[in-house]
Amino acid sequence: MTSLTKIPCVFMRGGTSKGIVINKKHLPSNQAERDKLILRIYGSPDQRQIDGLGGGTPVTSKVALIEESNDEHIDIVYTFGQVSITKDEIDYKPTCGNISTAVGLYAVEEGFCELKEPWTVVRIFNTNTNRVIEVEVPTKNGETMYEGDYSISGVPGTAPRINVNFLDSGGAITGNILPTGNVRDTVELPSGEIYQISVVDSANTLIFITADQLNIRGTEIGDKFNQQPLLKKLEEIRVTVGVQIGLIDDAKNASPSTHALPKIAVIANPTDYVNSEGNDVLAEDIHVTGRYIAMGTLHQAFAVSGAIAIATGAQIPGTVVADIISSHDGPVRIGHPSGIIEVEAVVKQTEGGYVVERAAIGRTARRLMEGHSLVPSNLYKGRSEVIKLV
Repeated sequence: MTSLTKIPCVFMRGGTSKGIVINKKHLPSNQAERDKLILRIYGSPDQRQIDGLGGGTPVTSKVALIEESNDEHIDIVYTFGQVSITKDEIDYKPTCGNISTAVGLYAVEEGFCELKEPWTVVRIFNTNTNRVIEVEVPTKNGETMYEGDYSISGVPGTAPRINVNFLDSGGAITGNILPTGNVRDTVELPSGEIYQISVVDSANTLIFITADQLNIRGTEIGDKFNQQPLLKKLEEIRVTVGVQIGLIDDAKNASPSTHALPKIAVIANPTDYVNSEGNDVLAEDIHVTGRYIAMGTLHQAFAVSGAIAIATGAQIPGTVVADIISSHDGPVRIGHPSGIIEVEAVVKQTEGGYVVERAAIGRTARRLMEGHSLVPSNLYKGRSEVIKLV
């Protein structure tokens, strides 16, 4: 018998992210042992993740942990994990809308729900936010579809559109759509610099700051954005606000890899620019430009959860987001490094504040590979149910 153990899993793309989907029944029940095993699968910690399945970037180092549901109204239970590239850590505080798309497709193909045509609506309970996500997967002739004419920026080619609906997404992380209690806040850094920001919690907790306050256009991509002075400044703002709203307990020990939340994004008025694919993004085709920071560096596109927070903030008067988009009704189109993402949110004002009734976005997903990841058997510490190579 060899010293390797097989872990059944499926490698999938969801939106502009990639990751491994694993049923928790194939993993150790102890979280510390489980996380150590997942880190080994991904090849972390290592910047290249050369000895694992990770892709060496935040958007390709994500994991979806799956469980069967005991609730007749829920098809599948999903826990998202952001696998650190450089540390022995997995962050389960944030969620990922892109990977949610892959989970919906996975649920249909793995028989977690009854297939219906032309759409199978998968009800997913997301443990990160304790909210329900509905994913509408197109189906035909008794199977999922892989041919279609829908495209998303950052992914080559076309595929069937998968609709992702976030139900009651407001306050998903902190319990409040406006975690500070204000539509706008002033942040003062130890250096004495002062910034105007808005914090919106809808699907994920986002800090929004305008590009002009940072002396940039907001259309920068690649190395033009990933300058250490700018990233350091954004991290200072993120950590300062994170402490204020209780998502970071110790500013001195906080880093993008240890505390993924809150997220931070730079927004600006619509402006023409050339995206990372060399294509023109025209101001007339977008409502706002956005640059989203993931694990301390510029996101290659724009996170779905971040887009939902923008669409939410746009409907709350007084936020820095609404200053840019308030005159627009309907879906919001965000210009990001690789193109455009469109998202919509239905926000209602109540006596107690604001409620996000629904947020939706169109994505695509694909099953890339299925089989087993091979890991050292000693990571299971003698569990009898492991599947070993013989």
